[in-house]
Amino acid sequence: MQVTETLNEGLKRGYSITIAAAELETKVNEKLEEARPEVEMKGFRKGKVPMPLLKKQFGQRILGEAMQEAVDGAMSEHFEKSGDRPALQPEVTMVDGETWKEGDDVNVTMSYEALPEIPEVDLSKIELERLVAKADDASVDEALANLAETAQDFNDRKKGSKAKDGDQVTMDFLGKVDGEAFEGGAGEDFPLVLGSNQFIPGFEEQLVGVKAEEVKDVTVTFPDPYQAEHLAGKEAIFTCTIKAVKEPVAAEVNDELATKFGAEDLAALKVQIAERLEAEYTGAARAVMKRGLLDKLDDVVSFDLPPSLVTAESDQIAHQLWHEENPEVEGHDHPTIEATDEHKSLAERRVRLGLLLAELGQKAEVQVTDAEMTQAMMNQARQYPGQEREFFEFVQQNQQMQQQMRAPIFEDKVVDYIVELAQVTDKEISKDDLQKAVEALEEE
Repeated sequence: MQVTETLNEGLKRGYSITIAAAELETKVNEKLEEARPEVEMKGFRKGKVPMPLLKKQFGQRILGEAMQEAVDGAMSEHFEKSGDRPALQPEVTMVDGETWKEGDDVNVTMSYEALPEIPEVDLSKIELERLVAKADDASVDEALANLAETAQDFNDRKKGSKAKDGDQVTMDFLGKVDGEAFEGGAGEDFPLVLGSNQFIPGFEEQLVGVKAEEVKDVTVTFPDPYQAEHLAGKEAIFTCTIKAVKEPVAAEVNDELATKFGAEDLAALKVQIAERLEAEYTGAARAVMKRGLLDKLDDVVSFDLPPSLVTAESDQIAHQLWHEENPEVEGHDHPTIEATDEHKSLAERRVRLGLLLAELGQKAEVQVTDAEMTQAMMNQARQYPGQEREFFEFVQQNQQMQQQMRAPIFEDKVVDYIVELAQVTDKEISKDDLQKAVEALEEE
């Protein structure tokens, strides 16, 4: 076997691999001899089939396997000796292609882009600022007020008062299509909060202004499509008998409210809220510090980037942003999306930082544990209620999906590793200033 370099420009590499016919034939014979003891053929005892018959019966298939193993072996040996790491799967082409015949040497070309050498970074010299926000009494009281709103009750309005958006109306209703009642179109003593969008579009708006003891006909058109196909696109008239009109009243902030949220009393609930708020502040501050860290790494580290990785990343960015601007278009049924210079610049940053963090994580022996992967899977599975088992099975059988879930966990662990070695200064700020810092990240 002979490997000859044909290209070495920047990170681009090209090689010609020649596998001698005699070498290939030896491999075929070895594989046939290895399989021979288990081969049975009519007219011969098990393991006693003559080699010429074995070669005639299985030679072509074994030849293909031997050829693939020879090429794979040559590639593995090359990467082990050269130390190269391909950015993407190498492109391998058989030179002679369809014209090759048994007995000829096998000539293969291999091309790839090598991953660059990542320069050393003295992490102890990186200076970072960590924002620290405390949950003050005002923030806790604000959160309590929001909880009280979610636990709101409804009290009867004065007799004769008109229903407003946000009020609750209790009613009986009967719906008809073409003068005929339909299944699921009736209800008694049904409490409906106006503006909750619980009913089909246009229904609740027509009840704004009704009074208790009033009868109101509501005319709506079912959406097309609709889950009940026989109603899709059809006009319906609902006769609504209003029994009560109630206004929302926030729950009182007291021990009773606290028990509704699982706390022993109001004081305990305040402690829980303060802890939750500070956990949220810590998460937000970490996001700000992480961006600052990545900015510093991007400034101090420079190396050549594999063009294929940059192109793939810029195309993905362009594609994602286009779909965000055109959410009505699904899949790939759209014109060709060209990556702009801005997309390419962002792609270069992402690829550079991705390669750097991967290198730092590898040297630090950062690992994503099975427990961390399971937790990540559980978190995502909650987005598919009732289908959690199917989601788990899908992820377990999909290597690409596993990698997508593992990557952010690995990145966060590498960031934590860097922060431990860096010079970190804490800076106390208000909740509002922290919010501004977070909003600044979202605008970039």
